[in-house]
Amino acid sequence: MVIRSLLQCRTWSKSDWLLASIGIVLIVYSFSLSFNSTSDSIPSVDRSDLVKLKLSSKAKERGAFCLDGSLPGYHFHKGSGSGSNSWLLYLEGGGGCRTIESCSARAMTRLGSSNFFEHEVPFFGVLSSDPSQNPDFFNWNRVMIRYCDGACFSGHPEAEFKNETRLFFRGQLIWEAIMDELLSMGMSHAKRAMLTGCSAGGLSTLIHCDYFRDHLPKDATVKCVSDGGYILNVLDVLGNPTMGSFFHDVVTLQSVDKSLDQNCVAKMEPSKCMFPQESLKNIRTPVFLVNTAYDYWQIQNGLVPDSPDLDERWKICRLNIQECDAAQMKVLHGFRSSLIDAIGEFHVNKEGGMFINSCNSHCQIRESWHSATSTRIENKTIAESVGDWYFNRKPVKLIDCPYPCNASC
Repeated sequence: MVIRSLLQCRTWSKSDWLLASIGIVLIVYSFSLSFNSTSDSIPSVDRSDLVKLKLSSKAKERGAFCLDGSLPGYHFHKGSGSGSNSWLLYLEGGGGCRTIESCSARAMTRLGSSNFFEHEVPFFGVLSSDPSQNPDFFNWNRVMIRYCDGACFSGHPEAEFKNETRLFFRGQLIWEAIMDELLSMGMSHAKRAMLTGCSAGGLSTLIHCDYFRDHLPKDATVKCVSDGGYILNVLDVLGNPTMGSFFHDVVTLQSVDKSLDQNCVAKMEPSKCMFPQESLKNIRTPVFLVNTAYDYWQIQNGLVPDSPDLDERWKICRLNIQECDAAQMKVLHGFRSSLIDAIGEFHVNKEGGMFINSCNSHCQIRESWHSATSTRIENKTIAESVGDWYFNRKPVKLIDCPYPCNASC
């Protein structure tokens, strides 16, 4: 169509061609602005903070592939000075897929294929190399492990016979291959180590926490921090087990039960063992929970999922907590109460820590880690709280008052 239009315009005057050329330049420029605008949500970083992608060298021999069969990868920033023998692994999040159809669609995105991974990513928040932004971990060896399996780094190839689309359910193998690679790069001599991640990465952190501990030196200080990974198993506002059904389908599709605590799996339906309320009972390694009691991802996907049966008021409220009426806020406060009740047993765990704030947010250890505008409880940032807990400077069991009391949100 473009070529035909140009041929039809072959009798234009010079001024017409000039105006057309200017128009094309403006269109191209506007597209470049729209593409560049996608980085607005990422804090401004220096080029030196961009960390290159590395595809796993051990993945192919281990049969560890993303959903589409491409090689998994990670970004590695080498530690220095006092942090040379300290390691921080960050597991990327990004939901999951519960059906062949949704996994096939995911395989054509960066959450299912390394062909779509960014070649460089900025390290900020808990991954930052700036001591003013990351006072306790800035000079550690820091690794971001990319998420491309759709089942919390926990899928097993035995489940692949269920599909004829050549999807690869190899999340557990991805985790093991990259762990082996990092161990060979010096992590086997770690003095200190921390496994963390956000959302599905936070859930993955809990699933793999003890594996991480068991593959590091016995005298190393090893702990795990789950951010936005404490998913609640509650009924939605229509009375449906939305999140429970989702976990059941993911576990069944990719045989995730083999990666879950086997003592738990022996006692109950396997997908229930994926929920932190159950999994935390069996984790031997010290864990810190970073969560908001009004997690917008859980509200929009678990408590008030998009449905034609929702009334219009809920459809507005689920997207903006400030638009919720008194009755809806009562439901959301009840959701908070469910979280507080669920973590009750963990609260008395002497080695555990927590930062449960009341912001309507989701992932926080990168976006709201430590700055003048970061979320605080009792005037402590998440970074200060995690640091105090990790280095045993003081116990940290912080639970915020109900929304909207926290002015730092």
